[in-house]
Amino acid sequence: MRILGIDPALQTAGFGVIDVDGHVLTYVASGTITTTHLETKNLPARLKVLYDGIREIAERYKPDCASVEIVFVNVNPQATLMLGQARGACVTALVSCDLPVTEYTALQMKKAVAGYGKAGKPEVQQMVMRLLKLPGLPGKDAADALGLAITHAHVGAATQWLALAAGNASTGYRDGRSR
Repeated sequence: MRILGIDPALQTAGFGVIDVDGHVLTYVASGTITTTHLETKNLPARLKVLYDGIREIAERYKPDCASVEIVFVNVNPQATLMLGQARGACVTALVSCDLPVTEYTALQMKKAVAGYGKAGKPEVQQMVMRLLKLPGLPGKDAADALGLAITHAHVGAATQWLALAAGNASTGYRDGRSR
């Protein structure tokens, strides 16, 4: 399975693509989509850059699914609103590519990747580098996006196993065999 992780932001959104084969995670690509070259007040143009960038990444790498960070509530309501709009552009781009989208909080991602929900960006970068056997540290935004993809690889598999176990328990079957 190929997973695309997105760390949404209005100025620099991160993306990360990994392949998952059982318990093996393989790095495919990562990077950022930036809107800093545009006029700060031109929000619609910045949202279009994010939308187009996510669609281009999805078309290039052909992921099976996507994971996106859930926006946190900031002290500044205006900043929170703008981040929410950036996230909306990213999610809309993914959905327009017919990708199933799963959402995780930063705390969930940090706990899944670094083992501690309040881990800092350097710890997330280090763990992403180790888990994906990268030759160097990924950028902060790309590391968060890769972390979201890794989180989905772990949590998504666990969710499927739980659903399978629940289905087997209700049907009286275990491991596909009758009792």
